[in-house]
Amino acid sequence: MTDNRNSISARKDRWSGFYAMDGRKRFMVAVEIDGENDSQPQLWPEKKRERIDWVLRKYDRLYERAHWLGDDTVPYLDMITGTEIFAEAFGCAVHRPEDSMPFARPLVHSASEAARLRVPDLDGSTLSLLFEIADEARSRTGADAAVKLPDIQSPMDIAALIWDKNDFYAAMIEEPEAVRELAAKVASLLTAFLDRWFARYGKDFVAHYPYYYMPGGLSLSEDEIGAVSPALFREFFLPELAMLSERYGGLGMHCCANSRHQWDNFKLLPGLRLINLCQPGAMLNEAVRFFAGHTAQEHIGTPDGRQYFGGRPVWEWPAAAPDNVHMVLTAAARKKAEAVEICQRLNEARTMEQVKYDR
Repeated sequence: MTDNRNSISARKDRWSGFYAMDGRKRFMVAVEIDGENDSQPQLWPEKKRERIDWVLRKYDRLYERAHWLGDDTVPYLDMITGTEIFAEAFGCAVHRPEDSMPFARPLVHSASEAARLRVPDLDGSTLSLLFEIADEARSRTGADAAVKLPDIQSPMDIAALIWDKNDFYAAMIEEPEAVRELAAKVASLLTAFLDRWFARYGKDFVAHYPYYYMPGGLSLSEDEIGAVSPALFREFFLPELAMLSERYGGLGMHCCANSRHQWDNFKLLPGLRLINLCQPGAMLNEAVRFFAGHTAQEHIGTPDGRQYFGGRPVWEWPAAAPDNVHMVLTAAARKKAEAVEICQRLNEARTMEQVKYDR
């Protein structure tokens, strides 16, 4: 018998309380187990059946795991994709290696070529495959199953895949209107896709990376900002990110670039619900304090997470963290028994710290 704490609805409620940022739920727990999932299929169009079967197998494992592991992971249908999906819809060729994620090859090399691009029709685009996969997976699991978002990039990041970066960055200075025009076309396709996605599969979802649950809003990756100045962020990236946050009711943002110079700008984003930074590891301890009280956080650094709080193990983070931090405690385990032990220690640590905080 599954106790109420481990029920899916209880987990979702905890995430909602976490995003309230009112101090009542300051820490969430996420434990991954090495070798927990079988190798994912190649992300080729002709592998549709293999992809659906893999999604269902993983969901079954996550659902079963929720019965014996008391972390906060919400089981989800894993819509695995690379970064290529929207660039491909615009006509970019895609390279699909046998042993890694697919990626788009640039299609545009000048402002005149960008101007000739047309926004594709959603129904006739390569994006329809994702709806086909999600539709069948959902039909097999039921309407309550959370669906993980595909790899959503910001409009500017997608534009940088379509427009060869050797020319794209220069165009931001020399032909900014052309860059904005292409990003606007991308935003038109992206919002059409997301509007349909949320209408079909619900407004709650699990993020593409890392795998946190959101009761609403949007999660995406924003990586090109590592290569631009703070001023260019405010000119090109901030307006579209603000638009997406306001349209969908909040934003979870992943960034795997070295973005220390943009942290002040991140605080300008309306409705920022969670931020995930992956590098540089040495600065993640600083990030925890910088964003404490502003937004929830889940950062990824060294595998054991010991770059935080003077090298303390993850179950000592709650006691070492700032009083106003809201943070996902992430840990990795080698096997089931270890996962259960780590999860128990994490739950005890966050409970003790919450009791002290509530006093």
